[in-house]
Amino acid sequence: MSKKSKTTKAESPQATANPVQDAPVPVNRPRQATKVSKKLYEKELARLQEELVKLQEWIKHEGLKVVVIFEGRDAAGKGGVIKRITERLSPRVVRVVALPAPTERERTQWYFQRYIAHLPAAGEMVLLDRSWYNRAGVERVMGFCSDEEYHEFLRSCPYFERMIVRSGIILIKYWFSVSDEEQERRFQARIVDPVRRWKLSPMDLESRARWVQYSKAKDEMFAYTDIKQAPWYVVNSDIKKNARLNTITHLLSQIPYGDLTPEPIKLPPRDDKIHYIRPPMDYQTFVEEIY
Repeated sequence: MSKKSKTTKAESPQATANPVQDAPVPVNRPRQATKVSKKLYEKELARLQEELVKLQEWIKHEGLKVVVIFEGRDAAGKGGVIKRITERLSPRVVRVVALPAPTERERTQWYFQRYIAHLPAAGEMVLLDRSWYNRAGVERVMGFCSDEEYHEFLRSCPYFERMIVRSGIILIKYWFSVSDEEQERRFQARIVDPVRRWKLSPMDLESRARWVQYSKAKDEMFAYTDIKQAPWYVVNSDIKKNARLNTITHLLSQIPYGDLTPEPIKLPPRDDKIHYIRPPMDYQTFVEEIY
């Protein structure tokens, strides 16, 4: 096991606070992965989604509060993982939060204020597709916040997250890491695909041009916010299918849960004793059956 290296404060000379002093969490180094076959992927995904249903029922039964943060570069595969997590789950228990740019009013609030409103109540899991880390990423690189606002975020974010954890919320943070070459390939694929072209916003294109600045911003963000109460987990996402299976497997390992799956359900008999006559079909407007 090796410890993750930390960047120094030299990259942000205006910061007045030292990086978080919590000991980094040891993690396994990424290995050279081989793409899983379609057959194995579909088999494992079905199995993991069944486990996610069990986790969902456990969260609801035990009144747990869970927040999962998904961050990373554009086209790193965050959306695909979120989709596979949620597609078999109830939106009443597991919901996705993807906030738009802040309004003029929200820009005058305490920075974390608009995110607090989306934190879970008992029996809920919230998946944040981007999060308060926008300030350490896109806002920093694109100049949407001042230096003072940025450095204040680095100082206050660890305390904010410790408060969340102390309140009883389970906080899990994922960073999706994609190589320069793979991001380029995915961008090119989106350009020629009319149903995915909407994913390429002007901001995405600009982020592509500022690859190095985003790398430096990510390194400094990790130096301050990779805390033992809420560590960052890095997902190697160059191979999408692998990344989806790895992330779901890891997520399931972070929350001990039991199997509350009920016994086979028996449907009750219909009460056919009640007299009922259906209104004439001509009284209703049906969708035209083209297919």
